[in-house]
Amino acid sequence: MTKRFQNKVVVITGGTDGIGLMAAKSFAAEGAHVYITGRRQERLEEAVEEIGSGAVGVQGDVSDLADLDRLYAQIKRDHGRVDVVFANAGVSESAPIGGIEEDHFDRVFSINVKGMVFTVQKALPLMSSGGAIVLTGSGAGSKGFASLSIYSATKAAIRSFARTWTTDLKSRGIRVNVVSPGMVLTPAMQTYFENNAGAEEWMQQAIPFGRLAQTEEIAKAVLFLASEESSFVGGEELLVDGGFVAV
Repeated sequence: MTKRFQNKVVVITGGTDGIGLMAAKSFAAEGAHVYITGRRQERLEEAVEEIGSGAVGVQGDVSDLADLDRLYAQIKRDHGRVDVVFANAGVSESAPIGGIEEDHFDRVFSINVKGMVFTVQKALPLMSSGGAIVLTGSGAGSKGFASLSIYSATKAAIRSFARTWTTDLKSRGIRVNVVSPGMVLTPAMQTYFENNAGAEEWMQQAIPFGRLAQTEEIAKAVLFLASEESSFVGGEELLVDGGFVAV
């Protein structure tokens, strides 16, 4: 049976844990050559070992354009092309209006928006017709959570990117879509629960499905948007949130 991503070159930013790591494992299991990024070298090496299948880790920060240049230079040397970009790196921080500081604003926008823009733009010279770009959004881009105005604004921007870039890239045959997870049981979320009593129960009650998502469920949506199975899907935001935004 032919694997969906056999010999495809897949780039995943923020691939050292959570959704990014699970997506990397899933792409590798489907035959892809996987490149992941992360800021911490030790964790990057551990993730590469977990993924297996010849995965490659390139240390870097997506908000640092020189790091992105180094990533794509290595891929160009190794394969000369990129077939799929999963622009997943991001950061979530909270601050209420009235308490937003400049460094909070700059940090969140630099990683979530600037990093997203240049992760995609710098991949384009290596991409050809049939390529796919998947951006990580969030249900927060469609909701009004207290103290998350800056984070939510970055995710709304990402939703807009998918629409405008679909128009920009239509002549090149490159599709752009967003996967927007809701509340997902990642290591970061587990740490949040440990420090915030009652948060897990509230989330379970708020989600129509009555539970948080597993990272595998988000990865399945990412692979769908990156595959030929979604060949006529463009500029869309796929909410994978147990019905939280819709209901």
